[in-house]
Amino acid sequence: MSNDRSDRRSDRLDDEGPVFSAEQARQGEIILRTRTRRIIFIAGLVGIVILITVIRFAVG
Repeated sequence: MSNDRSDRRSDRLDDEGPVFSAEQARQGEIILRTRTRRIIFIAGLVGIVILITVIRFAVG
């Protein structure tokens, strides 16, 4: 019975797609090619700071 279980697991692993090493996975970068993407990204960062500030004033 344990062989059936391990066979099913290996079948699922094969169907999940490509496997990347830890070295390959760390090579990500944020690419903000257009002005709109840069503005949205910066607005998100500013929004987080504003949200934290509002929450601090609301709680304390």
